[in-house]
Amino acid sequence: MLTTELLTKSFATRNAVSDISLSFPQGQMVGVIGRSGAGKSTLLRMINRLAEPTSGRITFEGRDVTALKGRALYEWRATCAMVFQQFNLVGRLDVITNVLTGRLYHHGFASSMLQMFSAAERAFAIRALDRLGMAHTALQQADTLSGGQMQRVAIARALVQEPRVMLADEPIASLDPLNAKVVMDALRTINREDGITVICNLHTLDTARSYCDRIIGLKDGVLVFDDVPAKLTQETAREIYGAEADDAFAEGLTSTSLGGKPAKERLTEADIAQRSPLGFAAS
Repeated sequence: MLTTELLTKSFATRNAVSDISLSFPQGQMVGVIGRSGAGKSTLLRMINRLAEPTSGRITFEGRDVTALKGRALYEWRATCAMVFQQFNLVGRLDVITNVLTGRLYHHGFASSMLQMFSAAERAFAIRALDRLGMAHTALQQADTLSGGQMQRVAIARALVQEPRVMLADEPIASLDPLNAKVVMDALRTINREDGITVICNLHTLDTARSYCDRIIGLKDGVLVFDDVPAKLTQETAREIYGAEADDAFAEGLTSTSLGGKPAKERLTEADIAQRSPLGFAAS
């Protein structure tokens, strides 16, 4: 269970996030909505500890995340993977090397710089790419990919961290509708098949309704909605988005899972027990 308790981030003249208290059960897919500047990105960055809270606390399975320092903090960032809007790939490196950077926590600095990854880790990276339909690009230079392809590589990089939580900060904001659908399908498939908690900032309300089990609404850094998608009324949504309401109500993505599997399919406990140590279903 991931929790935030009265989480606040203050700047000189205002609070970007104010007293946010939330609990995220393991395996839930959560959409965070709100207009630009509502505090969505700040909330995710605090959870990952890329931004320091001004006050409040973050805990994961009873462990105080806000108190972590040094290697313990790096361990948390491996456990709580981050997918960024702008992909954050190294363009001059090939795709598989970009994916393998997700294993850096498991290596010392020198071995990481020398790319001394094991054969098992390289196979793991290829399997992650294959799940995202990107295995064929493994040796391709990253800056030759399209935006949608880059985002799928970024998700594969997050997967090889073997995370328990995946945070996605506006992962489809810069993508065309087709690529946006592919990326959202991938995130939901990972959530359903791996039991990874996915918390995803989304600009479009219909996308959140289509893909998420739960929707959190922020307005000016304050939590104003937290419930299942069916409970989000048009009136509440317009209160959250204000002048940006028309953009927020843009047509949602048609949601299907990757590989033709039912989107709502979840693994049983027996299925999960059969997974390999690297987090993929045993063959």
